[in-house]
Amino acid sequence: MLLRAVAASVAASVATARGLATAPRGEGRRLLFRQLFEASSCTYTYLLADAATGDAVIIDPVLETVPRDLRLLRELGLTLRYAANTHCHADHVTGSGALRRALGCSSAIGRESGASADLRLGEGDELRFGAFALRVVPTPGHTPGCVTFVLDDASMAFTGDALLVRGCGRTDFQQGCARTLHRSVHERIFSLPEECRVYPGHDYHGHTMSTVGEERRHNPRLTLSADAFVELMGNLQLPRPRLMDVAIPANLRCGIQDEP
Repeated sequence: MLLRAVAASVAASVATARGLATAPRGEGRRLLFRQLFEASSCTYTYLLADAATGDAVIIDPVLETVPRDLRLLRELGLTLRYAANTHCHADHVTGSGALRRALGCSSAIGRESGASADLRLGEGDELRFGAFALRVVPTPGHTPGCVTFVLDDASMAFTGDALLVRGCGRTDFQQGCARTLHRSVHERIFSLPEECRVYPGHDYHGHTMSTVGEERRHNPRLTLSADAFVELMGNLQLPRPRLMDVAIPANLRCGIQDEP
């Protein structure tokens, strides 16, 4: 009986190390986490890794900062498993294609984005790295293919442009829909635990993170009714993103600009 138990424990450990299983949540896991910034597009890139195995995932890498990300991965001794995007960006070219070429990791994006990637993600999918996993939660509205990545213990949510700190992404291009975004945030993000930390795709006002509870109470846009939110978003009159004509075509190919 004891030998069978030991064998089962060893098998589970091996499966976890290979990314085939997720270890029990809580004790025994240590997450390595870095929040990185790209100044010209005010984009946050997030690096998460299992400190024990070195398996890592990067969220929303930017092409211009790929050298920084490669250096950091090397310095920390990490193996990048996934370069994931929360959506098809309009304001910068993703670095996921360049990271894939350099390291052999898998690129990933929501399947409703219409973009190419190794993994086209949908409801219920997970990106597993060591004893951790990111759960894929579709949160359309900014674009139809937006997803939020939620850590498996619901302690962290990477919301892309669906939910920013005290704001949200625009809905006036890329098939955006304000009413859909309002519903996505309220039903899929605001339903997470109040203490869940929110890490946005961008920030323009010096914030680094928030919580679900904070945004539920204080977000000046998302505390509005659906009708008031739709009216507000329809009257923003924001300028067109400067790199939109370059970024969207490249990002539809996972950031690859030099291949047909």
